[in-house]
Amino acid sequence: MNSEETNGGLPTADDVVTAADVRAARERLEDVVHRTPLDRSTTFAERSGATSVGLKLENMQRTGSFKSRGAYNTMAQLSPEERERGVVASSAGNHAQGVALAGRLLDVDTTIVVPEVTPSAKIEATRGYGADVVVEGDIYERSYEHALELADEEELSFVHPFNDEAIIAGQGTVGLELLEQYPELDTVLVSIGGGGLISGIATVLEARDPDVRVVGVQPEGASHAKPSLERGEIHELSDVDTVAEGIADTRLLEKTFAVVRERVDDVVSVSDREMSVAVTLLAERAKTVAETAGAAPLAALLSGTVDVDDEHVAVVVSGGNVNLSEHGELTRTGRMELGRYAEARLAIADWPTGVETLAATVEQHGAELDVLERARRTATDDPNRTPVTVGVAGSGPEHLSAVLGALDERDGIGVADDTLDE
Repeated sequence: MNSEETNGGLPTADDVVTAADVRAARERLEDVVHRTPLDRSTTFAERSGATSVGLKLENMQRTGSFKSRGAYNTMAQLSPEERERGVVASSAGNHAQGVALAGRLLDVDTTIVVPEVTPSAKIEATRGYGADVVVEGDIYERSYEHALELADEEELSFVHPFNDEAIIAGQGTVGLELLEQYPELDTVLVSIGGGGLISGIATVLEARDPDVRVVGVQPEGASHAKPSLERGEIHELSDVDTVAEGIADTRLLEKTFAVVRERVDDVVSVSDREMSVAVTLLAERAKTVAETAGAAPLAALLSGTVDVDDEHVAVVVSGGNVNLSEHGELTRTGRMELGRYAEARLAIADWPTGVETLAATVEQHGAELDVLERARRTATDDPNRTPVTVGVAGSGPEHLSAVLGALDERDGIGVADDTLDE
């Protein structure tokens, strides 16, 4: 009787990937990927109660995420015939760039199928590495199905984004670096989409130091791993609803589920707003740009979802592929959650000269006027005043309340009552 028959039809973790597989992957990747930095953060340690916090900055990896590790490790092992025919992959963005880069380095033609929600920055970056990009499907699962159809119709090798032994082994090289850079490590927090990254990292850590706790982090709107572990079988979501498109998968698959259930200690969920706060604080305190998927582990740390008192904690910042307008929206949301940004509706007399009074008042009170736009007039607006909406940044809720109060007291400026009530 083989191991799959004794394990409910599923492979065991050792059937999928071992620490030796990860070490072999590292040799293939030695001259291809960056050894990304581990940035210690006193600020995040103090905020979380941890003894120390180390940010493993995979957003500084080639292509802007960890995905190039697994993609190259997989494609480097293709036969000459498979390389000649080319490969196809499906991705929400980061795997796409990893496969495209590997294709360029190995001289393999690549076709990438991405869902409609994929940010334009990721699509353009993928094309920049030489791949053909096909936009198909409203969610990732539809893109995945289309990529499999292309593989069958055109005899292409399909490079799976996570449910593949070589992919998992390549991603596990992050764990090898963590052990070398952070030997005192107690807990590591890792995002989960399909589970490839956490499977690889957990494999390395279990083999070297089984006392290190591995915790997966998912968005509340795409939280499939926890119920899968609780039920002992793969749980598939019918839909996902999260701003973190990079980990907006609907399920684990057989290989990643096998590894996660044996080697991952826990899985937690965070909200989109908590991830926005993490994106904001990474930019402000760590001076690093992260996408929401990459910031999810920090969101779990700072929200108190995981107890890390007196521990040495690694936070894997898995990617930083986010366009500037989206990053701006995320940090605005984050600052609002932190009580350092407020939006208000005002009524200004003497347009446009009243704008000067408004701006001067904000500046005099040590705040920043971030946005000022004319608002659509409603039936309740004074016909002799111009309605506007403003965004004001300050140091905290009390400061912003004082600024809005000062605006309301100025002649020719009125602040909506519901804004002041907030």
